[in-house]
Amino acid sequence: MFQEAWMTVTDDDALVGRTLDRRYVIHERIARGGMASVFRATDLRLDRIVAVKIMHPDTELEDTAERFVREAQSAAKLNHRGIVSVYDQGVDGETIYLVMEYVPGRTLRDVMRDEAPMTARRALSYLEPVLMALSAAHDARLIHRDIKPENVLISTTGEVKLADFGLARAISHDSTLDGVLVGTVSYLAPEVITHQGADARTDVYACGAMLFEMLTGAKPHVADSPLAVAHKHVNEDVEPPSHLQPGLPPYLDALVLRAMTRDRDRRSPDARVFLHQLRQVQRALAAGLADDPDLTQDLLPGAGPTPAEMPTLDPLPADVEMTAPVRAWSDVGREQPTTAVPEPTTTFGVPTTGTVATTVEPPARSPRRRGPILLLVALAALAATALLGWYLAIGRYETVPNLVSLDRQEAVKTAEAAGFEVELGDPAYSEVVEKGAVVSTDPDAGSRLLPDEVITLTISQGKERYEIPNIQGRTLTEAETILGSLNLKVGEVTQQFSDKVPTDGVIKSTSHKVGDQVKRDTEVDLVVSKGPKPIAIKDHTGQPADETTADLEGLGFTVRVTEEFSDTVKEGRVIAQTPSAGTGVRGDTIALTVSKGPALVAVPELKGKTEAEARTALAALGLKLNAARNPFAGSDATVQYQMTDAGKKVKRGSTVTVFLS
Repeated sequence: MFQEAWMTVTDDDALVGRTLDRRYVIHERIARGGMASVFRATDLRLDRIVAVKIMHPDTELEDTAERFVREAQSAAKLNHRGIVSVYDQGVDGETIYLVMEYVPGRTLRDVMRDEAPMTARRALSYLEPVLMALSAAHDARLIHRDIKPENVLISTTGEVKLADFGLARAISHDSTLDGVLVGTVSYLAPEVITHQGADARTDVYACGAMLFEMLTGAKPHVADSPLAVAHKHVNEDVEPPSHLQPGLPPYLDALVLRAMTRDRDRRSPDARVFLHQLRQVQRALAAGLADDPDLTQDLLPGAGPTPAEMPTLDPLPADVEMTAPVRAWSDVGREQPTTAVPEPTTTFGVPTTGTVATTVEPPARSPRRRGPILLLVALAALAATALLGWYLAIGRYETVPNLVSLDRQEAVKTAEAAGFEVELGDPAYSEVVEKGAVVSTDPDAGSRLLPDEVITLTISQGKERYEIPNIQGRTLTEAETILGSLNLKVGEVTQQFSDKVPTDGVIKSTSHKVGDQVKRDTEVDLVVSKGPKPIAIKDHTGQPADETTADLEGLGFTVRVTEEFSDTVKEGRVIAQTPSAGTGVRGDTIALTVSKGPALVAVPELKGKTEAEARTALAALGLKLNAARNPFAGSDATVQYQMTDAGKKVKRGSTVTVFLS
């Protein structure tokens, strides 16, 4: 199945826009290597961004493809925050792919390009999480085989993750492809180049090479061709970093030299031991030590017994997961011979660690008796040397006990009983460990320290919880500030009309109640006021005033009424309205002018007045005169009678009838 899948050559660009297994939508390519390309993709099922690694179609070996799948499954068993997670693996038509965690950011190569040579502390701060991740792999009897800056990812938040577990081992099981040595030659250990097989110490060598490059800005071995570089790895010792970067302390040189010694029996046996040694150097740097002869001596290659006689382990199948820690292997994933680099003529022997001399000449013995005695003396000297070496490298160290979840007093008592000193680091929150108990130790449980060295305890503050504050009435900007000060975030914001809360003010939270205890970075959904809801205003001119008032007050308006006479509008009806139309909000005032009907005037007393005088008096009040005259009356006739009594109120413009005689 796999052989057929790799027979067609596919351009990477043709993969963009394609959906694998109806689940993974391929976007742009973000990296390309010798055996595979990596694409950013969307997981449609889980609605998340992932990285999809697709092996190149020109990788024609069936067993290589099958090992790629097996190793992907094995790598997926590794669960460590410093290792890029493997989510899925599959085959879609002619495409074999691996789905991994997407880590936005840059690689250690990018950082080195900008910053190398780095300070010692900064270089170690990048290597430490790599070794922590690699320790988890080595404990599970997995080796990486392709440690290099390009495979160390640094997220946008500064988190360091180790990538390419599984694929590196799958494609390096066979050491040649078309006559070319597989791997990045600048970080290859000598035993890989000389086809002696890879083990945990191979990864240690590559980590040492990365540390050398971070400290100096140069690769450990430089030559005109990859073959020449490989030859140097096998035949030349790396020089101390301080030769290229003066001022580095001798114990830091020793750390690099031990990791990169050509004889792997003299290297740190695995990443966990290398991590412990790195932390010793970190403590020396933190203490401001320019030199520490004892530490330098402890770290130099061969300081202690060589593990040449340590038992070897057979390689594990990819589907077998081990939980017991492994400290040294010599035969995990043995590689096939390669023709890329010839066998080196240099041989490595175990250095003599001591000699035995005697000043008392024994009596002459026969050759038959002298042989066994000399053998016993040699064996005793060898045993004494081995015992001394064991003590210097292992015997004088004590194992850090597991203190996690113990309360502080019990943890201190346990650590001191084991011969260590204790100091308290910064406390930390924990979702698992109860308040007052130990969350973690530095170094970790199982590490080996000299007696009286310091174990730093991190004490749990309990679960990290924050109380939802009362932010009702606050503006959205104020709410964001208040929530941010409590390590909370504003979530979904919706808007709603409110008569009580001003525009842009917070009405309530739809996700939490005031006083709720929530985790850090919890999103709090808010409802924000759009202000009072607008109300349409219609024109009530000419309408009955009492009905108009009831209508407007029912809508929430305040009504102010004034009255005036009107000759055109009936009494009790609206003459004018302000505002007459448009929109308003509850509580707004609307002014109404209501008719009192026509204006009334009192009819004056007209008796005794001449016609002219009566007409003038009525005209002044807006009234009219209708005069009836006695036919026999003269020009001086006066009003003798008026039809409308004096004092009676009549409408302006009315006619008053009088009789003149």
